[in-house]
Amino acid sequence: MLDLQKIDHRWTLFLDRDGVINVEKEQSYIFHYGEFVFYEGNLEALRLLAGIFPRIVVVTNQRGVGKGLMTEEDLADIHKKMTADVASAGGRIDAIYYCDSLSDDHPHRKPNPGMALAAQQDFPGIDLSKSIMVGNNISDMEFGRNAGMYTVFLSTTSQVPDLPHPSIDVTFRSLYEFVQALLKKA
Repeated sequence: MLDLQKIDHRWTLFLDRDGVINVEKEQSYIFHYGEFVFYEGNLEALRLLAGIFPRIVVVTNQRGVGKGLMTEEDLADIHKKMTADVASAGGRIDAIYYCDSLSDDHPHRKPNPGMALAAQQDFPGIDLSKSIMVGNNISDMEFGRNAGMYTVFLSTTSQVPDLPHPSIDVTFRSLYEFVQALLKKA
């Protein structure tokens, strides 16, 4: 179980993108930055998270690229503009990993832990046992568990499953609400 009191400068935060940072486009994909909308309060949340976590990593499945509905350049443009807006608000995202594979067996496709292992290779300071995965789907929670992380389920796009749930440590309604709980721990 995740004890918010134990979180300190040694921890790493992993975030899903759609449905966590930005409003998820129902039954579709975000094709360009004009469709990208931060959830209310999330630029402030990301600013506050930057003061808590030394590493903030986004991990996102992006089948729209694999299906040929958008290009890797389109995705890179979305991520470049997203990180610029986060930085302008005083926050930061240290790295973004995505999987565009259509195969559920691909090691980088959530719930498989490949993106977490890639981040750990790129950032040797990441201790997955001192990491949190924040997501809005059970596949995000299973990704976190498969990588040895704690998990935070956000009910932004779906109802919280019956609790206790083997893949979920804690739940919140939004990323901003999670940040408020972290700040109250002190």
